[in-house]
Amino acid sequence: MLTLLSSLLSFLMSGLPSFLKLFQDRSDKKHEIELAKMQTEREMQLLAAGYAAQQKIEEIKLDEIKTQTEAEVRTSTIDAQKAEMQALYAHDVEIGKGASQWVTDLRASTRSILTLGFYFLLVLIDIGTFTYGMVHGADFNDMANQLWDEDTRIMFAAIITFHFGGRAFGK
Repeated sequence: MLTLLSSLLSFLMSGLPSFLKLFQDRSDKKHEIELAKMQTEREMQLLAAGYAAQQKIEEIKLDEIKTQTEAEVRTSTIDAQKAEMQALYAHDVEIGKGASQWVTDLRASTRSILTLGFYFLLVLIDIGTFTYGMVHGADFNDMANQLWDEDTRIMFAAIITFHFGGRAFGK
C-alpha cells in the first residue's frame, strides 16, 4: 500500500509544473470571459441608443483587439519559457567558465551518477545479503522477503516514478 502511495505521490510531484500551468490557463480564460461579457453589455447599450453602424465598427475593433491579445499572450508565454531556459543555460555556462571539460561533463551528469550510485548500492547490499544467507543456510523465501521488503519497494517505486513521470509531464 505504501509503495502504491509513494509511487502516486512521486508521479504527481513530477507533474506539479504542468498542474500549475493549468491554473494559469484557467485564470486567462476567466479574464477572456469577463472581457466578452463587457463587450456584450456595451453592444446592448449601443443598440439601445440606435448606433447600429457604430456597433459594426466596434465589433471589428474588438475582434482586432482579441486577435492581437491572443497573439500577444501566446507569444509572451512562449517568450517567457524561452527566456527562462536561456537564463538557465546562461547560468550553467557562467558556472562552467574556466573549468575543464571533464568537470563540466561531471557536473552535467550529477543526476545520473546519483541515480546509478543508489542503484548499485542496492545491488551490492542485495548480493552481499544473499551470499551471506546462502553460506549460512538461510531459507530462500526468507532472504527474498528480507531483500525486497516494503521499504525497498517504496524507495524503488518513488525513484522510478519520479524520474519517468517527470519526463512524461515534460513532454
